[in-house]
Amino acid sequence: MSGPSESQVLEALRQVKDPDSGKDLVSAGMITGLVVKDGNVGFAVEVDPRRGPQLEPLRKAAEKAVEALPEVLSVTAVLTAHKPGAGQAAPAAQAPGPAARQASGPGAQRPMVPGVKAIVAVASGKGGVGKSTTATNLALALSTLKLKVGILDADIYGPSQPRMMGITGRPGSPDGKTLTPMENFGVKCMSMGFLIAEDTPMIWRGPMVQSALSQMLRDVDWGELDVLVVDMPPGTGDAQLTMAQQVPLAGAVIVSTPQDIALLDARKGLNMFRKVDVPVFGIVENMSLYLCPNCGHEAHIFGHGGARKEAEKLGMDFLGELPLDIEIRETSDSGRPIVVSHPDSPHAKAYVAIAEKVRDKLFGAGARPRQAPKIVMT
Repeated sequence: MSGPSESQVLEALRQVKDPDSGKDLVSAGMITGLVVKDGNVGFAVEVDPRRGPQLEPLRKAAEKAVEALPEVLSVTAVLTAHKPGAGQAAPAAQAPGPAARQASGPGAQRPMVPGVKAIVAVASGKGGVGKSTTATNLALALSTLKLKVGILDADIYGPSQPRMMGITGRPGSPDGKTLTPMENFGVKCMSMGFLIAEDTPMIWRGPMVQSALSQMLRDVDWGELDVLVVDMPPGTGDAQLTMAQQVPLAGAVIVSTPQDIALLDARKGLNMFRKVDVPVFGIVENMSLYLCPNCGHEAHIFGHGGARKEAEKLGMDFLGELPLDIEIRETSDSGRPIVVSHPDSPHAKAYVAIAEKVRDKLFGAGARPRQAPKIVMT
């Protein structure tokens, strides 16, 4: 199956009119970031920031027009308020950030994720440190502690939760407005990976990522959850700021390997959360050691104890350490993470011990709910 061509998608979008200007979306230059591959289509509809809240029907109309094309498997359309209308640019000092708009707009009384008691970000300063593996096993470990748990894959460019959670297919939408999250092992899950083919690249700019994240939070029926674990992308970019500014993150867990270069980047991630007033629950040291399965020799390939020392230096908790072990890797790749596939193993118990510390920080004595920060422009 080859799917529609780019020209066919654009022709379908020419049938959708901007209600204000009367121009079609393509002629008006409102379609950006178009990706067409193997029947999977993604694009953004750029609008004036002031019109954004009223143009959700326009986004849906564009999505519906493309869905009607033959051989279309999926369509992902997002609204992005990247460029203001001609001659209407507002001075930077007068343009409120997304959290400020949420706090003062018509939906100020409606939380971004209703029904969710606490949202925890699992983050790292750089890629390749096992953040997604940690996020997945942490979510499953929290579930074993009798909590109602969901996991949001906020890594738009490299979603990994569908594979790690062993989930395939597409989420349903009973009312055509909200998505029903996928579920496995008793944990609800949402990811961009459910909406596009696994090998499809997301060639999107920052505003499109922000819009997609907001929709996965706002337009997903998460139901009643004790904890929503957010698997963040690496770094300190748009996705991190969107999460920190638009939802009341209860706290963050920083994942790092022991070597100095990883700790340097982890420190940047930690300081980013501090700057936006998000509590950092502590640091997890991943790939702490390697134990040879044949001779039992213990090797510290990436060093050892660096994250613990960093936690002490920064005055925060060290949540635990996890080894570089083939069993953890194999169970994650197969969609049966070690917490559920080998619950009595030492590695699973290490994840559960970390989950217990996170649970106590969320719901233990002295824990307080956190409101989304307000951005004050000066």
